[in-house]
Order: sequence, then C-alpha cells, then structure tokens
Amino acid sequence: MDFLWHKVSEKEKEEIRKEAERIMSGFSKKLEKVKGNVKDLGSRTPTGPENFERAENSEESCEIDRDIMFSNAPNKNKDSIVAEKGDW
Repeated sequence: MDFLWHKVSEKEKEEIRKEAERIMSGFSKKLEKVKGNVKDLGSRTPTGPENFERAENSEESCEIDRDIMFSNAPNKNKDSIVAEKGDW
C-alpha cells in the first residue's frame, strides 16, 4: 500500500531531494564523459529541425551518417556500439 497517495513528511522530502541530486549528479558525470562535439543528427533528417515529425505512411527515410554516429559513441568495437547494461 506504500504506492498510494500519502502526505509526504519533511524527512521524505529531504530523502527525495537527496535522491534527485544524486541522479542529476550522476547524469552530469555521464555527460562529462562525452568527448568532442556531439553533433545534432536531428538537423540532418530529411524533415529538418523545424518539422520533427514525418507524416504517417511517408516514403521518406532518415539517413544517419555512420561515421558521425560512431564518432559520438564512447565505446565501440569493429562494427558495433557497446552500450551499458543497467548502469543508468
């Protein structure tokens, strides 16, 4: 029954605040590990940055530059990007 709405005590508010700070700090540290300039692939899509959605049943495709994608990946091997498993 802990998942139901209840009034949050000052102690719980402090725990929530600390947990939020921990999460944001961890996220910031992950962002610092990104090397170089991360390029915005969204502006390279055929629809452009001002129109970020494609119409349903559209025949156009998004082209992603493989070299840019791999240059932005921190961990990679020959033909794959190595991703974290549950560490986020």
